[in-house]
Amino acid sequence: MRGLAACPLAALVLAASVAADEATARNAFVKAYAVLTHPRCLNCHPAGDRPLQGDESVVHAQRVQRGRDGRGRFAMKCFACHQASNTPGEHMPPGAPNWHLPAASMKLVFEGRSVGQLCRQLKDPKQNGGKTLAQLQAHVSKDPLVAWGWQPGDGRMPVPGTQAELGAHFATWIANGAVCPE
Repeated sequence: MRGLAACPLAALVLAASVAADEATARNAFVKAYAVLTHPRCLNCHPAGDRPLQGDESVVHAQRVQRGRDGRGRFAMKCFACHQASNTPGEHMPPGAPNWHLPAASMKLVFEGRSVGQLCRQLKDPKQNGGKTLAQLQAHVSKDPLVAWGWQPGDGRMPVPGTQAELGAHFATWIANGAVCPE
């Protein structure tokens, strides 16, 4: 009896299944990318060492800088203005538990990345803070700092969708091989 691999029809079915899984993964990441490149996420994942702010993603006022640990430099530490919750009032300092940027050693840049570039960066533990895909999925699904994007305070546009939907996009992407769009 011939093996499945030797059967042309089985090989076609397998190839179609793999292609469908890859397409599902790519589509899921494209949906996640729309969230990751929203100003609420992008502002804390800048290309440089200065965070961005506002719906326009302008360079943060007060010359704030990332610092080695991602929590600011010198007297300009993030916690000086950003508390565990939003300050009441329009355009007042936003807040969430553990407010910070990624550390200088692992900047995890979203700004200016194409969908393929960001996907490949997130998959690479050398560029993503040493996280596994499961840890990334847990981060976007459960981290209170990420959750802030959907409750950014008065005067700020929230991230589209929900945190659960972002987590589901990541789960679908991972379950289907974490294939990156080009």
